[in-house]
Amino acid sequence: MLSNSHEFVQPVDEAERAYLESLVRADYDKSHPGETFDDMKRRRSFSREDKGLYRDWLAIAAERAKAARAADPNLLAA
Repeated sequence: MLSNSHEFVQPVDEAERAYLESLVRADYDKSHPGETFDDMKRRRSFSREDKGLYRDWLAIAAERAKAARAADPNLLAA
């Protein structure tokens, strides 16, 4: 997991971003009743807190993607 707040996941394209978001979207929605992952994404452009939340959730997604690739080397995901 990334440990420095200045280190963050930078997807190479929109397909990778969509894949990473898909790995955490349901968990975010479950843990934040009354709002959605997309709500948080919309607010991140003007909210430092939501920008940080998004960065943290993408870091979790990157770790999940890494674990999935390790479990199945033939997986063609971002």
